[in-house]
Amino acid sequence: MAQTSALEFQRNFGEYQHAARREPVEITRHGRRELVLMSADHYDWLVAAARRSHRTVEAAEVVVDAVRRAQMDPEHAHLDELLK
Repeated sequence: MAQTSALEFQRNFGEYQHAARREPVEITRHGRRELVLMSADHYDWLVAAARRSHRTVEAAEVVVDAVRRAQMDPEHAHLDELLK
């Protein structure tokens, strides 16, 4: 992700506006991340993805039970190390 200071962003708005069409641009103020500028298409995609997500507390009990009983295929056991 591209990154710039708020002052640099103000000075070169057009450049960062163009860059944000390709990838999000992180804007910092006093060295801290404050804003992210992105294309409308990227924003719409994120909003749609968030709407497709569901909180686990809202899941049906049958789904929760299925997840509790699920077991990973032994061939993927090495991935457990990534969780530590």
